[in-house]
Amino acid sequence: MKIALRRIRLPFTEPEEYAKDKAKKKLNSLGISYSDCEIYKRSVDARRKGEIFFEYTVCFECETLPSEKALEKADGIIINETVPDAVYGKEPCDDGIVIVGFGPCGMFCALTLAEKGYKPTVIERGSSVYERAAAVELFYKSGKLDKNNNIQFGAGGAGTFSDGKLVTRVNDPMCRYILNTFHSLGAPDDIMTNAKPHIGTDKLMKIVENAEKRICELGGRVLYNTVLTSVCSSGGRVRAAVTNNGEIPCSALVLAVGHSARDTYSALEETGVILSAKPFSVGVRIEHRQSDIDYALYGKFAGDPRLPAGEYNLSKRSGDRGVYTFCMCPGGKVVAAASEEGGVVTNGMSEYARDGVNANAALAVSVLPSDFGGDCHAGIEFVRNIEKKAYIAGGGNFRAPAQTVGDFLSGQRGGKPSLVEPTYMNGNVNICDLGDVLPDFVISYLKMGIISFEKRLRGFSAPFALLTGAETRTSSPVRILRDETGLASGFENLYPCGEGAGYAGGITSAALDGIKCALKLIERYRI
Repeated sequence: MKIALRRIRLPFTEPEEYAKDKAKKKLNSLGISYSDCEIYKRSVDARRKGEIFFEYTVCFECETLPSEKALEKADGIIINETVPDAVYGKEPCDDGIVIVGFGPCGMFCALTLAEKGYKPTVIERGSSVYERAAAVELFYKSGKLDKNNNIQFGAGGAGTFSDGKLVTRVNDPMCRYILNTFHSLGAPDDIMTNAKPHIGTDKLMKIVENAEKRICELGGRVLYNTVLTSVCSSGGRVRAAVTNNGEIPCSALVLAVGHSARDTYSALEETGVILSAKPFSVGVRIEHRQSDIDYALYGKFAGDPRLPAGEYNLSKRSGDRGVYTFCMCPGGKVVAAASEEGGVVTNGMSEYARDGVNANAALAVSVLPSDFGGDCHAGIEFVRNIEKKAYIAGGGNFRAPAQTVGDFLSGQRGGKPSLVEPTYMNGNVNICDLGDVLPDFVISYLKMGIISFEKRLRGFSAPFALLTGAETRTSSPVRILRDETGLASGFENLYPCGEGAGYAGGITSAALDGIKCALKLIERYRI
C-alpha cells in the first residue's frame, strides 16, 4: 500500500534528498513503518519572490495502512494507482475494432486494446511522424500546405507539435498510468515528479513512433494517409469504415478524430451521427520575453538553473463569459497550425529544454452557442470566418496578423515589434489591427484580460509584448452525442471519444478518454 505525505516545503536551493529525510522523520515520529521512499511530485512555490520554495509530495510503501488519524496528522493520503483492467466480454469481434485517429485518444485506446490481446486497426489521415515533420517544414519554408498532413493531422495528433503538456484538471487514478506509459515509451524521467509535466515536441516524435511500434508488435496496425470518408451502416450498426483507400470491415468503430476534422463531422452527420454545438474559445497568441516572465515570477532568483522556466495560468470571468491563458509555452515559439487553404491558425510549441528567447500562450475568450445561433455547423463557420479574416489581414501566403500590446490597448496600429520579435514562421507576420480579425466582444474581453492579468503578473501588458492571430483551435466547437455506455446516439457499435468528439481537452484527458473507451470495448467483446 502506498501513502504520500504532502506539503514538504524546502528552499529551492536545498537538495531533494532533504525532502525525503523530512518526510521520514514525520513518519517515524508517528510510528508508521515503511520500506521504499521516493519523490512523487514537486512544484514551485513562488508566491513570495524573495523566498522561493519547492513543495514536495513524498511517497512511501507501507506494509500496513496507518490509522486515519495518523494519516491526517501527517498530512498524508493513500495513493491509488489504477491500471486498465476489465473482465472480457462475450460478444464476437470477428471483424475487429477500427479506431479513427492516431492522436493521444486513439493512441491510448489502441495501446490498451493491443495490450489486452486485441488487434486494433488505426486509420490516420496524416502520415507517420517523421514524414509529417517534413511536410510541416516544407509548409514553413514554402507556404505549401498539405491539408491532410500538418500540425493538426498526422501521427500523434495536434499534441505532437506542442509543448507536450501532461497537466490535467481531471482527478483520476488512471492519470498516473498515463504518465507511466509515456515514460515507458521514452519520455523524460521528470514527467513522473513534476507537478506540471511536459515532454517537448523534440521528444514527442520518438515517443509517438515507439507507441506505433508497440501496437504493431502486439498484432495491431496503423494505416497512414487513410481518410475516413463515410460510415457503412444499417439498422444503427456500423459494418465498415469507408476510406479513401477502400472499406475496412469492423465489429466496432471508435471515433477519435481531432477537433479540426471538419469534413469528417459532415460525413458522419450524413450517416445519421448526431452532432451538437458546444462552447469553445478563440483569441490570439501573446508573446513576451521569457526572461521577463522569469523575473516577474522569481524576482532576483530569475535565471537560476535550479528553477524551471517560468510559466503562468491566468483567468478572469465577467458575466457568462471568461478570458484566460491556455497552453502556455515557456521558451517556445508560435507555430502555423492551418489545415485549410485560405485560413491562418496559430498554436504554441516548446522543445523539452524550453530554452527559446520568447514565451507564448494562447489568450482566449469564451464563445457560447448563442453567439452563433446554436447550430454546430454555424460554430464551425464562426471559427472558419475568423481564420479567413486572419489570412486576409496577414496579407496572404499564411502570413499571420500581429499587433503590439501597446497598440492593441490604445486602439492604434502600425507599431513595429521591438523587444519581442515574432516567432511565427520565422517572423512572417503582418502588422495590422486585430480588430479586423476578431469579433468585437472578443477584442473587448482580450483587453480586459490583459489589463487584469497585469495585476497578477507584472509585465503582462508591456507595450512591446506581441499578439499574433488567430488562435481558433483551442477545442472542438462540436460534440458527438454519446450515452453512458459510450455509444453514439442511435448506434450499436460506434464509440466517439476524445477532443474531436467534445469529451476531452489536452493530451492527458484525451488519453484517459481513449483508455476508458477501450475498457468498454473489452467488457463487451471477446478476443
